[in-house]
Amino acid sequence: MPPPGESMNASEVDLSVQIGPLSLKNPIVAASGTVAYGDEMRSFLDWSQVGGIVGKTITLKPRKGNVPPRTAETPSGLLNSIGLQNEGIESFLARTLPAMRELKTAVIVNIGGFDTGEFSRLLDALEKEDGIAAIELNISCPNVDDGGMFLDRDPDEIRSLLESLRPMTRLPLIVKLTPNVSDILIVARAAMDGGADILSVANTYFGLGVDWRTRKPIVAAGTAGVSGPAIKPLSLRHAWVVASNLKAPVMGIGGIMNAQDALEYMVAGAACVQVGTANFVDPGVCAKIVEEMRSLLAEAGVRHVRDIIGTLQMPGGDASPS
Repeated sequence: MPPPGESMNASEVDLSVQIGPLSLKNPIVAASGTVAYGDEMRSFLDWSQVGGIVGKTITLKPRKGNVPPRTAETPSGLLNSIGLQNEGIESFLARTLPAMRELKTAVIVNIGGFDTGEFSRLLDALEKEDGIAAIELNISCPNVDDGGMFLDRDPDEIRSLLESLRPMTRLPLIVKLTPNVSDILIVARAAMDGGADILSVANTYFGLGVDWRTRKPIVAAGTAGVSGPAIKPLSLRHAWVVASNLKAPVMGIGGIMNAQDALEYMVAGAACVQVGTANFVDPGVCAKIVEEMRSLLAEAGVRHVRDIIGTLQMPGGDASPS
């Protein structure tokens, strides 16, 4: 590393990261539900410049999702209640996954089930496929009208699910955690104890928007998930708490709009980040964040982005969840 204050050329900066067993060419990953399955974004984004993509959640059977309106802007954020609309695993394998393989980036398939049997059948179908870098388990979607994901706040259920799934696949398993718990460490520890390789920290927060004139919610389903810049300080703290206490490989999620935001998560302990709501503002933002990150690190004299991971200096070093 150059002496403090001495910058370098941006091309000299190494952005490659290792998160658990997963290797990424850079730490910027497009988050599930915000870029569909990648092919739809080709006219805006060169996927070869991005570390990875997490596809929209796939379930065993097709789902129509919730009735509209399903999204609404809120100050510094977005309310969404899509309800896991998707084509189902059979169509995904036949039509969508082949196109995802051509994106020249790490393909992470996100799956959602309503019991262990459904997750098992999804994983069994994907295990036979090539071109998948990892599987993300969506155990924490708050926006389905038939009960929500069944185990997102139950550590015993989370541990049991992972213990069942871990022997079924050679692929890295990423668990997407809910922030809607009193202590995120309890569910994070349960996931790691069960066999998770990586933790996505965290999903959206329960929220509500109201039209006082009509006396109705502004999203048809009522409550919705809150994302965007408004939640960044909350999710940033969750990522720091989990990474600091468990030494677990963490993908930071929540309100990341630019390279500055991404680097804050990495200093707090995340090995990479997922960019979500920002894609609705600018569909080419992921590649722009990569280049901005390279420039910022070069200006700071940081040759390897991995050198900043987990370097946050807190007063007293306390990473208590309370």
